[in-house]
Formats: sequence, structure tokens, C-alpha cells
Amino acid sequence: MPLWKIHGDGRTVAPDAVVRPEERLNWPATIAIGVQHVIAMFGATFLVPILTHFPVPTTLLFSGVGTILFLLVTRNRLPSYLGSSFAFIAPVTAATAANATGASDGIGSALAGIVAVGILLAIIGVVVHTAGVKWVDRFLPPVLAGTIVALIGFNLAGAAHGNFAQAPITATFTLAVTILFAVVFRGFLGRISIFLGVIAGYIFAGIRGELDFSKVDKAAWVGLPTFHLPDFVSPGTWAVMAMFLPVVLVLIAENVGHVRGVATMVEDPKINENTGKALIADGISTTLAGFFGGSGTTTYGENIGVMASTRVYSTAAYWVAGITAILLSMSPKFGEVINSVPAGVLGGITTALYGLIGVIGIKIWVDNKVDFSRPVNQYTAAVALIMAVGGFQITGDNGFVLGGIVIATVTAIIIYHGGNAIARLRRTGADDPKPLAAVGALGGDPES
Repeated sequence: MPLWKIHGDGRTVAPDAVVRPEERLNWPATIAIGVQHVIAMFGATFLVPILTHFPVPTTLLFSGVGTILFLLVTRNRLPSYLGSSFAFIAPVTAATAANATGASDGIGSALAGIVAVGILLAIIGVVVHTAGVKWVDRFLPPVLAGTIVALIGFNLAGAAHGNFAQAPITATFTLAVTILFAVVFRGFLGRISIFLGVIAGYIFAGIRGELDFSKVDKAAWVGLPTFHLPDFVSPGTWAVMAMFLPVVLVLIAENVGHVRGVATMVEDPKINENTGKALIADGISTTLAGFFGGSGTTTYGENIGVMASTRVYSTAAYWVAGITAILLSMSPKFGEVINSVPAGVLGGITTALYGLIGVIGIKIWVDNKVDFSRPVNQYTAAVALIMAVGGFQITGDNGFVLGGIVIATVTAIIIYHGGNAIARLRRTGADDPKPLAAVGALGGDPES
């Protein structure tokens, strides 16, 4: 695994140059950029455990550990931060909510689902590393990738409304200032508008007397994160497991898009050779997080933005970021401050956030010029989105439930591939005739 050579004078980057993954600036500059990566990922990463009721310090710990594992598996050749994936919010929320009705074992079942996703992603990574990525492009064309990403976001509309209704004034303020920050600020500040919106909403909620610091006062300044173990034994676990499997498709798309994005910006096609390793690394990271109580991980678009603005793609900065996240996770008091974000603030943020996840799916259609004059494409998107938004369910014996995301994802896959096969056999012209190109870069969350 190569270490880093100094780029130029170690202090500056020429206008026509980039600091490549195997290079670095001097350590003060590298540390500063690494901390900036932590700030960039933080707004999105801490929202996931808040929304899913996972321990924030544990999630931060495994995002840092996962980032370091990613660098080790890719042998320092691919810069990336692994933060919390929004794709897990819907199945984790469903799994933990089922605990109230006795249908599952809550967080243990959710963690089992995360572990299953991680293992499957790592296995797919091995296949991609061995056989190449073209089969992924064929299985997950733009119309299908966009539909799956969109339906995961739109399926959460009810959850956003539930939080919004608890404190509509605070939620409206939070939503308004988040949008305002996004359109007023340029560059980095604009990219962290959700993070800034949470801060503004938090202050507003404090003015209105909606904050509860009782747990913050009791928490220690320094201590280990709280760990939880997955539950593979309870019958309820297997009832919710299927809800997690569509997340694998999203993680594949995000990782493939991330690798291609970095290869394009660095102008080095050889970086694409690390696609399989990236999937393996994210799979291992997600599995490890699931085994001990952290959120599933993915490559982060916010950090691509930092690299694009600084033109520094050094993996050394990500070692700094990973270590910094691990250190932050060692403060229980810090975690309780994050957990004190009230429902009104979450309602405002998630109204935008979940909608933006859906919009990312639509953006995939637009960027890849999906032809919606073709019936197969029309029905792939239309039927799946209605199933997700409507919350379709299939309930079986012993509390077994297939939720809207699972049903919609499977339906989209069947309609697209089955419909194309029949239309081409019959030569009706209803199929998707364009080349099944790779999906574009998706990033880590809706801010990308």
C-alpha cells in the first residue's frame, strides 16, 4: 500500500493541477482538509441515527472505522468517506416500529438487516472485482436505478408528516431557513444547507422552549459508545429482512457512481479498476457497523464536493477524517446533544430531505435521458412509485410483512426486465431501446 509523496511545495495547488490520491500537501494543510471532510459529512451522517433512533456516537465511530477500512481495502488508491446511508432509513424505521406491535425485535432485527445488506454487498463486490462491472450496468439501467432511489425517498413521506405535525411552527421555520441557506450561499456553505438548517431550527426550538437537556446533563464527557448486537433468532427478524434487500441496489449505484466520479475528476481511468474493491470495502464496513449497533454506510457525495472545491484528492486527508470521527464518537455528552434535536426540527428537515432523495432518482432519469415515451419505462416508474407512496403491504402468517419498498422494487425489476423481454420478442416497440448505460454519480445523500 503506497504512502504519499509531497505535491509541489506542499502548501499550494496550481490552477491547472490536482493533488492525486497518492500525493498529499504538508501535514498542517492535510489535517485542515481532513477536518473539513468531517464537517462536510457530519450534517448527513448524524441525521440518520437521529431519525432511526440509533446511538449517534456509535454511528460516528463506525463511519470513521469504515472510512479507514475503505482506505485499507482499496490500498490508498481511492479517496472516500463512508458516512451513514439514507437508503437504510425506511427499512430500519419499519423494523424498529414493528417492535411496538410485537412483530419484530426492534433494533436487533434492524441490525440483522444491515448485516445482511453488508454481506451481500461484499459478495457482489467480489463478483464485480472478478468479472467486471458491466453486468451491474445491465441489471441496473438508469430508469430502474432512478426508480428505486426515488421510491425509497417518497416512501418516507408519512414519517416526515408525523414529525412535522408535532410542532408545525418550528418545522415550518426549519424548512424555510434550510431552503433559504441553499439558495443564498454558494459553494461549501450551500452544500451543507441541511446541517445549517438543523442548527437554526435547533436554536429556534430552544427559544420556543422545546428542548430537553435532561439526558445531556447526565451524560459523561468521555466514554465508549453504546453497542447493540443484531438479532438473528427472533421470528420477527426474518419478517423484516426482505425490506433491507433493495438497499443493496442503491449502495451499488452510489459506489459505482463515486468511483467513476473520482476517476473523471482526477482524469485517471485506472481508478475505475477499484470498483469491486469499493463495493467490498463498503460491504465490510456496513457489516461491521451492523454487528455492533451502527448505521449502514456508503460513499459520500458531500466529500466529493470538498475534493472538487479544493482539488485535493489525497487519501491522507481521509485518514485524518476517519480518525477525527472516531475521536468525536468517544463523547457520550456530544451524542446526547445531537439526540436532543426536537421533533419539529426533524419534521422540517425530513420534509425536504426525503423529497430530495426522491428527486435524486428523477435526476438519474434526466441525466441519462431516459425515454419515457416507451411503455416499459413508463410502467416501471409509474407502478413502483405509486406502490411506494401508497405504502402497499403484503401481510402473511406469523406477522410476516413485505413493505412498500420491497414490493415496489421487485415490481420495478419485473416490469422492466420482463417487459423488455416480451416487447423485444414481439417487436412491439414498447421496450427500452437505448444502450443500458451506467448510472451517473449519486453521492452519499440528497445534498450531492
